[in-house]
Amino acid sequence: MTEYVDVATAAGARGMRLVLTRGVPGPWSESAKGILHAKRIPFLRVAQEAAGENEPLKAWTGHANAPVAVFDDEPPRAGWAEILMLAERVAPSPRLVPEDTRKRALMLGYAHEICGELGFGWNRRLMMLDRMLPRDGDALRGDGPAELLGKRYGYSREAARAARDRVARTLDELGRLLREQSAAGSRFLIGDSLTALDIYWAAFAALVDPLPASVCPMSEGLRGFYVLDDEALRARVAPELMAHRDFIYQSYLELPLRL
Repeated sequence: MTEYVDVATAAGARGMRLVLTRGVPGPWSESAKGILHAKRIPFLRVAQEAAGENEPLKAWTGHANAPVAVFDDEPPRAGWAEILMLAERVAPSPRLVPEDTRKRALMLGYAHEICGELGFGWNRRLMMLDRMLPRDGDALRGDGPAELLGKRYGYSREAARAARDRVARTLDELGRLLREQSAAGSRFLIGDSLTALDIYWAAFAALVDPLPASVCPMSEGLRGFYVLDDEALRARVAPELMAHRDFIYQSYLELPLRL
């Protein structure tokens, strides 16, 4: 079983602490873990309970969700880009953000399309909520986990419909980018070496198909929600994208996942 520490232990420790949702392969958390793993930055895993109040965590970091990275006495970082830049500073090598200005700008722009507000992960979450929330009256009228998550992501039926189109366009663009890179002789999404963008896609590809149960243990119910079951959208997923996910995990990231 993966070892976690409680908030009190984490708050009294030094070095890198990473708040993760216990037992859930959330793509934001998995990409943060992947970045620290690729940079060989040791870290303590701090347990966040899904749908819990997490009051001690909120008192320590100001956040009740995951991931949150805390290094020594520095302020907590909860955004994907903040966590990446913290890791780049703590362990400058191997570099996961290109030094070349154009490549760096491209990588961060594409990363936002995957990780950021209204990006791939955000829109897939809206689509998942659309399957969970009631279809009559006010879908957010309750105060359960799905309703609270819906409020956080600005859920509405209209937003869910728009999310589907955004997901399609992101998949198209990532497929095009990977084919262009392959034609240029590169196995990576930007440049000729591993960047954070490769790690982000590897982690967020779980929202198309999670890794097999042999390396990614998760409940069948949760696995079913992660799977992209829209056949028209699945047709937009270039086979090369899922092969790239497997290549990155097998070559650079930790397997099996420790949840």
